[in-house]
Order: sequence, then C-alpha cells, then structure tokens
Amino acid sequence: MSPPLAFFARTQMDLLYVWDRCTVEGKVIIVILVIFSIFAWSIMATKAVEMRRARRLNRYFDTEFRSQKDVLGIHDRRVNVEGCPLFSVYQAGCQELVSRLRTADAAQRRTRVSLKAMEHVKRTLERAVAQECLRLESGLILLALAVSGSPFLGLLGTVWGVMSAFSGIAQAAAAGGHADLTSMAPGVSGALITTVAGLLVAIPSMFGYNWLVHNLRVLTVELDNFAQELVSRMETEYLSDDDLE
Repeated sequence: MSPPLAFFARTQMDLLYVWDRCTVEGKVIIVILVIFSIFAWSIMATKAVEMRRARRLNRYFDTEFRSQKDVLGIHDRRVNVEGCPLFSVYQAGCQELVSRLRTADAAQRRTRVSLKAMEHVKRTLERAVAQECLRLESGLILLALAVSGSPFLGLLGTVWGVMSAFSGIAQAAAAGGHADLTSMAPGVSGALITTVAGLLVAIPSMFGYNWLVHNLRVLTVELDNFAQELVSRMETEYLSDDDLE
C-alpha cells in the first residue's frame, strides 16, 4: 500500500475508534459543527462567486461609463446590468438627477439643476453605496459566527468528555476497580475529537472570512470613488452656472 493510502486508512481507523469512544454530548456537538461547516463552505463559495462576478461587471461597466460623452448616456439607453454594484449606484444617481431635471412636459428636460438639487443627488448616491455594501456583506455574519463559535463548541465537548472520563474512573476506583492510563485513554481521546472538529471548521472559515472581508473593502472603496467621480461629472454637466461661481 502506498504511503498516502496507508496514512488515509490509519487516519480513518483512528477517527472511527475515537468516534466510538466519544460521549453522546460530544457526538451532538460534532453534528452541530458539521452543520456549521456546511453553512460556512456554502457561504464562502456563494460570496466568492458573487464578488468575482461583481468585480468583472464593474470593470466592464467602468470602461463603458468612461467612453460616454454624456453622464446620462447609459441611463438614456435603458441599459440594465444585473448584479453590477457600480451600475446600481449609477442608476440610483441618474434617476435622482433626471427627476430633478424633469419639467412639466415629460418629454422635455432642463439642462441645469440647482446646488440644492445636486445635494439631493449626492445623498442618493451615498445611500446607494451603503445599500450595495450591505448587500455584498450579507451572509458574512454567519461565517464570522463559525470562526468565533466553532473552537468554543469544540472546547466545550472536550471539557465535557474529559469530565465524563475522569468521573467514570473515579467511580470505578471508588467501587474497588483499577484506574490507570489504559482505562482513561479511550475517554480522553474521545473527548479531544470535538476540539479537532471545532478547529477544522474554524480554520478554513477564518481564511475565507478574511479573504471575503478584504475583497469587500476593495469593492467599497471602488464604489466610493465611483460615486465621487459620478457626482463630479454631474456637477460639471448639469449644475447651474450661478452655483459654480
């Protein structure tokens, strides 16, 4: 048998042996940790795909936006880019600006807006950026709970198992039985498996959480910078000349 296969077989036998020696409380905690792990990996995979798609769409939209001579050019073409954070911010700002440019005649638009109207556009953009950040951040709290809670659940199972092992040895000794390392080792090994399970859940979750938070911060900075650039172009093209002085 090759060394990798031998290692895998030995590890599998060890885990099965320790699982058999684990207490009912420890098995319940391990099942809970398995559920935590399933949720954690699902969230990491889903958010990774979502953020990767958002970055790709942001690049495409930013290139298209910079090629427009009129800041409302994309909006007037009734373009819709689902899942693009930059487009969501752009759409919210353009809708607010268009509503401020609207006249009594729906077919006509004013060419200039006041400084007060532009302040409303800025607040709309700030709100749109915040909403997109919250949307991208949704689900990360469950990953944070897996990172912080899994080791403590594992430790709880270990302490509980060790307590049960020592309690059983103490009762056996009190009844006149023989208490030694051989009788104590199975219970202790069964208790330690919960800590291993907790770390196996927490360690990947920690790396995934930090990676997702880093990407979220990058996307947040991109959204803030885009919102500021969008406001600057709107002011240049549509702010009243009296307010520019």
